[in-house]
Amino acid sequence: MAAWTGAARQAVNLARLSSPKTPSTAQAASLIHRRGLASGGDHHGPPKVNFWQDPLSPSKWKEEHFVIASLTGWGLLFYGGYKFFTKGKNGKKEEQMNENIVTLVVHTLQLM
Repeated sequence: MAAWTGAARQAVNLARLSSPKTPSTAQAASLIHRRGLASGGDHHGPPKVNFWQDPLSPSKWKEEHFVIASLTGWGLLFYGGYKFFTKGKNGKKEEQMNENIVTLVVHTLQLM
């Protein structure tokens, strides 16, 4: 589709340059939309801001900033849940290893 659109634009530009200027062709050339999607988007509603400029109003944030902040929040939530629910298992192993090391050192010192 993009190749067809580019070829059509090229043909229109070539026809406009090669044909003599008459009032009807000048009027038709002014009706041709040349910029496509390069206008920067529609600006409806209030302007969007960076999330660090107004951190308490997510509705005013730019879309990409909202996505980054949302994914970061979900990541922290899952990581926090993981650490919370696996905390007891790792803590008991570490305490048991520390007790074993202490008893090993005490026994070694008693044997000397």
